[in-house]
Amino acid sequence: MFKASLQLKLGQQLTMTPQLQQAIRLLQLPCLELHDHIRDLLESNVMLEADEDVESTASFEALGAGPGDREPAGEDSVNTSADDSEPQDDEPQIEIIDDGWTETAGSSDTPWNGDDEDRQQELTDASGPSLQQHLAWQLDLARLDARELTIGRALIDAINDDGYLTESADTITATLRPEIDATPEEIAQMLGVVQSLDPVGVGARSVAECVTLQLRALDPATPGLDTALTIAASHLDQVAQRELAGLRRALHVNEETLQQALMLVRGCHPRPGAQISSASSEYVVPDVFVRRTPNGWSVEMNPAALPRVRVNQSYADLIGRSGDHASLRTQLQEARWLIKSLEIRNDTLLKVARCIVERQTAFFEQGEEHMRPMILRDVAEAIGMHESTVSRITAGKYMLTPRGVFELRYFFSSQVEAADGSGTSSTAIRAKIRKLIREEPSGSPFSDSRIAELLSKEGIPVARRTVAKYREAMGIAPSSERRHTVAH
Repeated sequence: MFKASLQLKLGQQLTMTPQLQQAIRLLQLPCLELHDHIRDLLESNVMLEADEDVESTASFEALGAGPGDREPAGEDSVNTSADDSEPQDDEPQIEIIDDGWTETAGSSDTPWNGDDEDRQQELTDASGPSLQQHLAWQLDLARLDARELTIGRALIDAINDDGYLTESADTITATLRPEIDATPEEIAQMLGVVQSLDPVGVGARSVAECVTLQLRALDPATPGLDTALTIAASHLDQVAQRELAGLRRALHVNEETLQQALMLVRGCHPRPGAQISSASSEYVVPDVFVRRTPNGWSVEMNPAALPRVRVNQSYADLIGRSGDHASLRTQLQEARWLIKSLEIRNDTLLKVARCIVERQTAFFEQGEEHMRPMILRDVAEAIGMHESTVSRITAGKYMLTPRGVFELRYFFSSQVEAADGSGTSSTAIRAKIRKLIREEPSGSPFSDSRIAELLSKEGIPVARRTVAKYREAMGIAPSSERRHTVAH
């Protein structure tokens, strides 16, 4: 029989408080999602209000400033020297522009007010129609009866985003039953109607048929058209493998006719559906500005990216004079937690951005080839935080620099160690490979092995397979294809 008993046991357990959970969530929210989240909180928590009056305050801490020019270096200064002397010329100079915090989180040009719809800035959906919608619109304009229109729509539904028909005639017939029992002839007839729609080549069942449909849309008097149709029907594999000599013998044509036909074939779009894009525009709001100043590089939070909220002090004072209103006290506490979490988020983001600029100064001044290897642990140790915190704060956050807009994670890359113990960033290696290929002799492109040799002479020991992997990741063709491209 079981006997009930009491036992005393000691143990440790990590529990995440609501404040910590909120801080972690805000850390990883991108700018636009953070704005949406704060807007929802403004509508649900009466203790929060949009701050319309607070002006941004900026404190400037510059590396290398004279003792009479600036205040003494504090927590946000970036002085890397061991004493109070001025830094050497070869040391990076970073000017930090930070925002002050009290019970207000951030600043922006346009405050939020849940009751004033005129202040809401909505981004309209700029996405265009999908390929299926584009085809259905054209089909509705054709002179078709209800039966033909239904069959045509079933065919359109079976077309993928690339513009190819992915279902067999039997499958399409089965989807129409029991309303319509379409015959194979009706399916074939309506497929011809769908294939006549824009974009040209849509509704094809293979690449050969897609190219053929596009060639047939050309003027019959086009030079080389007949040869191009023959190539599309039976010889696309030889074109892909660049077996031009064997292709000319198989077609029994001269060099000029073959080149005319190849130009027509290569001018066809292998994925006609991709020309009709339904993707909406994606907006990137930089969280941090990096600028070059007379004192070096400045790091500044983007004011427009920071929520501008504060505690409703009028309501807070009323609660302080009353012992009731438990729900309002809870909302007041949540409002203060939110503002503190926003402060932690922006302080962490500024520290990480500052550390990145310090370590990647050579990139900002000279370009990708001078990117230093850097991993999450390097930044985490430099700012005294955990790697997971750095990972969260760099996800979906962007930095506006004189060289463009970059996600913070762009600056992190592995390294390839040289014989002398120094390391080169994989991003820098990619940039060097791209430069070598761009400057290679036009008639004699570099092979992967040759590129590896040239990099080794620069002190970067990279294997041929590593060069090939980086080259393919950048979408650059191998040397054999680059040679043919130059030849033609």
